[in-house]
Formats: sequence, structure tokens, C-alpha cells
Amino acid sequence: MTEIDTAESTADVKPDIKTPPVQRFERKFMIQPRYTGFALSFLRQVCRPDRQYPANRVTSLYFDTDDLDEYIRSASGEFKKNKVRVRWYDNQDVENGKTPVYLELKSRQGFASSKQREKLEVPAERLEPEEPGRGIIEKQAMLSILAGFGHFPEQPLMPVVRISYLRHRFTEMQTGVRVAFDYNISALAVAPELGPRDREIRLPGGVIEVKGPTLELPVTLRRMHILDTDWSRYSKYGSCIDAYISGPGETVR
Repeated sequence: MTEIDTAESTADVKPDIKTPPVQRFERKFMIQPRYTGFALSFLRQVCRPDRQYPANRVTSLYFDTDDLDEYIRSASGEFKKNKVRVRWYDNQDVENGKTPVYLELKSRQGFASSKQREKLEVPAERLEPEEPGRGIIEKQAMLSILAGFGHFPEQPLMPVVRISYLRHRFTEMQTGVRVAFDYNISALAVAPELGPRDREIRLPGGVIEVKGPTLELPVTLRRMHILDTDWSRYSKYGSCIDAYISGPGETVR
């Protein structure tokens, strides 16, 4: 188990235990490159590090249609949108040549979101940088699990981009609200629509994510204005796709 809402399951194709979707509200704050060290120091003053996994590297393989429908929905600000991804962590143990991964469905309606995930074990070599184009998980197994989540894609899904970043996890001291700080974000193109395969990009700065039962920020976190930031609809997936499809000379935030 890697995050608080992680479900335990070890089956290769049809995991036994499903994570019920828990609704939460996320507020995201972009951090400019010059403030990343300050941001981490600030969070350490008002939050407690997560007891189990205070920091590690998170890697996700994102899926979309060949027309990038989910990216377009997100970029246009549609009320309902979904993200399908396979996620893994750098501190996971490899046993018998297999390593755990998590198939996740993140659904958002307005400002509220929920996440369902299933744990599977796959051959460790499937996580090598040259392998994600194959999807990591067998297609029929993925569709079966998504159906169990109540999600039925209208068009075929394909792996699009592999995104990796460092994550520090915290709990706000007064309210217990979960906080994450992600930085050192990099992406590796998987879909040919994004240009040459294995083309790597890096996103400067980072993002603070506050995840709680309401949109209201804890009092201590309202001081984040000293980091020269404000609430945004920032998406690592959307920002990486923006960077890939932008023309020469364009500036992508």
C-alpha cells in the first residue's frame, strides 16, 4: 500500500478488492521554480510528514483516445472528466520478477473528485522506459477493471505519456487535511501523435495539492500567498500535453 486510499490486491488480472470512490475536493497551487525550496520549507513548518511514505518518486502512464478527448475536455473546463492511468512508485518491492502497479480512474465533477484504484502485479521489465507503449497492463484486463469502476470508454484508449515526479506528502497539523508537493516533473512521449517516441520534456517549478472534504483551506495554508501563488486548475497531464503539441517559439504555462 502506498497512499492512504490505496486498495490491497495482488491478482494479476482480476483483483479481489475494489477501492470505493471517496469524494474529495482538490485545490492546486502552482509553484514557480525559484520558490520550490521555500515551498517545501513552508509546508514542513505547518504540516507533519506522512508517517508511512513521506517522500518518493511517483510515475504514471496516462491513457487517452487517439484524438486526446480527455485532454480536450480538461483543457476546455468541462464539468465532467476522467483520467485513466497506471501508477507505480520507486519504493515498491520486486518479488519473483514482478512489481506492483495501480490502475486508477480519477473522476472529476466540477471541483469534486474521486479516485478508484486496483493493485496488480506485472513483470518488472514492463516498467522500463521503452516498454510503456505496450500499456503495461493487458488491454482486456484494463477494460474489465474499468468496467468494475463503472467506467466504459466510448473510444479505444491508448497509452499517451509517461509522467514522473518527486512527491512529498504531509498532513496539516490542525485539520488533518492531506497535502502533497510535487516537483522535478518530467514526461516521456509514448503516443506518436506527440512527436518522436521517447522525446522527454521537463516542467519547471512544482504544484502543491490540498485534498480535503471541503474547498475551504486550513488557516495555516492560507498563508501560501507568500509563495506568490493562487488556486489554479493546473494539471500535470494537461501541461505536459500542452508542451508537446505547442509550436516552436510558443510559451506554455
